[in-house]
Amino acid sequence: MGLIKEFREFIARGNVVDMAVGVIIGGAFSTIVNSLVNDIIMPVISLATGKIDFSSMFISLNGEKYPSLAAAQEAGASVFAYGSFIQNIIQFLLIAFVLFLVIKGMNKAHDKLSKPAPEAAPTTKICPFCKSEIPIEATRCPHCTSELPEEDADKAKA
Repeated sequence: MGLIKEFREFIARGNVVDMAVGVIIGGAFSTIVNSLVNDIIMPVISLATGKIDFSSMFISLNGEKYPSLAAAQEAGASVFAYGSFIQNIIQFLLIAFVLFLVIKGMNKAHDKLSKPAPEAAPTTKICPFCKSEIPIEATRCPHCTSELPEEDADKAKA
């Protein structure tokens, strides 16, 4: 019974729920990023590289020639589909770069939004004679009645 109780406590913790929410949102976000890479960025890369479709590059291991990867796979031939590997590497690098830019933007926005409030100007000072806290505008200490030096009075006006 101790194991079940311990498992229930583990599941009830907030960080497990937070992690589950993070995984779900991550899955939804990966769909958006994959669409960005596959539908927007990869076509541009394909145009820039002369319409090369990496995913269709392959070597037939049985020595026969096939017009396409799909034809080779349909014929049951063993193929070395290196183009698909290249496509996945490019896709990974693009996804990592997009995520880097998104996280960098989020961190920048967070930094702007979480700037600390500027410190308020002091409203009190310490009397140099009796060490009591007094209003900053005071020219005479209300506690010891000492006349404050001119430089303190000048600082109070500034």
